[in-house]
Amino acid sequence: MKLAIANDHAGYSLKLVVMSHLRALGHEVDDLGAYSEDPVDYPPFCAACARHVVAGLAEAGIVIGGSGQGEQISANKVHGARAALCHDEYTARLARQHNNANVLALGARILAPVLACDIVDTFLTSEFQGGRHQERLDEISAIEVEESRAWAAAQGPGQP
Repeated sequence: MKLAIANDHAGYSLKLVVMSHLRALGHEVDDLGAYSEDPVDYPPFCAACARHVVAGLAEAGIVIGGSGQGEQISANKVHGARAALCHDEYTARLARQHNNANVLALGARILAPVLACDIVDTFLTSEFQGGRHQERLDEISAIEVEESRAWAAAQGPGQP
């Protein structure tokens, strides 16, 4: 599987563990940064990861920060991204089965590395169930379209 991964400074060490785990399983991983524990702002890294997934350059993405909250929020600003913050295998399974999540957010200050890798494995091996869940995803997509139109209208003519 081709994956994208991004992090902030707090998630750097866990990212290295997760990448090593994924590569040992034969996955291809695009590391989109950050590349050290030097303080950085996470939004650009997480958006880049989500954009990679939405553009089809990766089958799924993983964003890692201290809590994972801001990373999830940033990834979810990308239209078509469905980022889920997961703290255990159960939430990772449901994120995929019910929400067809395509970006996993992890909190490096919350999760032990072994548990983080178990969550990643569960996320990557769980499959979307479709059915009634697809109807809800369609509703979420409609909200994205509606918000885009509202934003564009608020900008006025000739504005980006």
